[in-house]
Amino acid sequence: MKKIFLVLTLVLVSNVTFAQNSEKAKALLEDVYAKVKSYDNIYIDFKYVLNNAEAGINQETRGDVTLQGDKYIGNFFGTTLLYDGSKVYTIIPENEEVTIEDKSNDENALTPAKMLTFYREGHNYEMDILQNVNGRKIQYVKLTPIDTNSEIKTILLGIDAETKHIYKLIETGENGTTTTITVNSFKTDQPLSKTLFTFDEAKYKNDGYYIVRN
Repeated sequence: MKKIFLVLTLVLVSNVTFAQNSEKAKALLEDVYAKVKSYDNIYIDFKYVLNNAEAGINQETRGDVTLQGDKYIGNFFGTTLLYDGSKVYTIIPENEEVTIEDKSNDENALTPAKMLTFYREGHNYEMDILQNVNGRKIQYVKLTPIDTNSEIKTILLGIDAETKHIYKLIETGENGTTTTITVNSFKTDQPLSKTLFTFDEAKYKNDGYYIVRN
């Protein structure tokens, strides 16, 4: 009887601790969201690493993205991705090609505009480790997809405890692939050109680019 009581006590305490842990994690993520939404625009320079040891895959590159509201322009793997609020332009200088698409209707698509806020829906939250990175306290939050059929196993979101800015994202897939994004530079409310999110089709045609409309 004593043993049963001890087991029940441990289960109850564990559940309470998990609930408190979950609430702390959710509150921290809400602080991050509020901070992101307080800026007029955000510029991020980041490092991207894709690794799957079993498949012998290890890709590493850097990229950058500027976001203002839902609009964005980013450079990644030699490609420029521009969203002007209604259409997505994929510009590939190497192929001298531009693909123009209407805004994706896939609400689950992780676009640059969602990269700082995607965690708000569809996940369970749990506080993870606290790391010291060059004098910065980075608090990790573990996200687990609610959808049991998700290809994502877990996501670790590293948050600067002082600035409430996202520092690192580590996504582990069910297939063993790990994607790591580390923020090298996080700048806010920068002076932006009025035409930054405007696609100049005539310019690219004059430069000999092939325009594809999907």
